[in-house]
Amino acid sequence: MAYSQFAYFYDILQSDVGYEGIACFIDKQVRRFGGRREILLDMACGTGTLAECFAKMGYDVIGTDSSNEMLSAALDKEYESGLPIQYLNQSMTELDMFGTIDVTVCTLDSINHLASLDEISTAFEKVSLFAFPDGMFIFDVNTPYKHRAVLADNTYIYDIDEVYCIWQNEYNESDGSVEINLDFFELGEDGKYERFGESFKEIAFDDKTIRGLLDKAGFEVLDSFDDYTDTPVSEKTQRIVYVCRKVR
Repeated sequence: MAYSQFAYFYDILQSDVGYEGIACFIDKQVRRFGGRREILLDMACGTGTLAECFAKMGYDVIGTDSSNEMLSAALDKEYESGLPIQYLNQSMTELDMFGTIDVTVCTLDSINHLASLDEISTAFEKVSLFAFPDGMFIFDVNTPYKHRAVLADNTYIYDIDEVYCIWQNEYNESDGSVEINLDFFELGEDGKYERFGESFKEIAFDDKTIRGLLDKAGFEVLDSFDDYTDTPVSEKTQRIVYVCRKVR
């Protein structure tokens, strides 16, 4: 999937995301398990907001994304901040690093945007391939519970600044996926709204399946959490954060 117009509105929709809190939580886990705080890969980095947080913490950051539009926005931020972040146009299933990575992160349900279980497996194996021995992999996924009980067939309305967004979901009970359709209405200088559309699909798998793929790729799960908090995972967890280390 390649975002087009969505890249322009992404930061507006994500304005309530606590990027600094996410970065601090991840850094806390790296320190907790003795990870190397050097080269960090932000996989599916989007517009680079989280990558900037890690760069400010002192990590040597590489950001990858399959969307040139997202990366263009990230490069604009890098130009403004002056932070030394390297951005590469690479999908999660086609990672090709120049060397080993100490910490790989993948946040905000990006794994769910892959098209199949095979693609998730490939992405995990790519992360493992370029991970430093004992390298860490910290990522999150939306759960089947969130797809079934929260996203479901619901519609959400966002009225932010000069952008109006209608977010419509369509839940597929047969495979637990959710089709997401976004319609953006932006107020122009002439006082009229211009409409833009974007559609994509999210998939979700249970904890046992995700752990099996991680084990296959050579990762050990060190801990897991209900979102970026210290709360344990429960049956009603909407987003699981996995803290992993490469063991083989």
